Amino acid sequence: MIGLGTLINVALIVVGGVVGLLGGRLFTPSLQDTLMKATGVSVVFVGLAGALAGMLSLQDGVLVSGGSMMIVASFALGSLVGELIDLDGRFERLGEWLKRKTGSEGDNQFVNGFVTASLTVCIGAMAIVGSIQDGIAGDWSTLALKGALDCLIVCVMTASLGRGCIFSALPVGVFQGVITLLARLVQPLMTDAALANLSLVGSILIFCVGVNLIWGKMFKPANMLPAVVVAVALAFI
Repeated sequence: MIGLGTLINVALIVVGGVVGLLGGRLFTPSLQDTLMKATGVSVVFVGLAGALAGMLSLQDGVLVSGGSMMIVASFALGSLVGELIDLDGRFERLGEWLKRKTGSEGDNQFVNGFVTASLTVCIGAMAIVGSIQDGIAGDWSTLALKGALDCLIVCVMTASLGRGCIFSALPVGVFQGVITLLARLVQPLMTDAALANLSLVGSILIFCVGVNLIWGKMFKPANMLPAVVVAVALAFI
């Protein structure tokens, strides 16, 4: 069944969120703050590991780095576009709308939880590759694996940031669902070089999300999202 991978992914996010919400109610505010920072550290190192894996390679027994110019160009152009269309503001307005519709006006962390969790589970090569596999061959295994990882991530985030994290299932469903439907059109664009660029830039964005969890909103990762599109485009230049 085409689209089953996204359905599994969305269901696992909801399950993880519900478990985290129930567990989080047992924690004191101090424990929730500690858990949030622990989550931030984990996310930082996940992003850092992905970025270093994409930049570093062995050539003749020597460790060398690459991709610096691509990173600079992607984030400069992508952030400019993101600021002009204010993706961060749009994400927050969507979060505020969900907050009202779900009767969560008293939850001060709802919007932050929604935006943070959405960016963490939406960004990455697994979402795109898995959706293409699902759309063309009906192979949902990659998205099922991603769903298991997302389940754990959203569970921990919900325990510290609240129910807003559960609604990250919505952008995941839309994003991966659209790619699944357009899989045959998207597949030729996802060359090895394009996927490598996407993974590298996506990992840096995840690193930024982790930094925000630890030190507050130092970055606007949503406004940097167009950098992923620029990175894929640069693979063809």
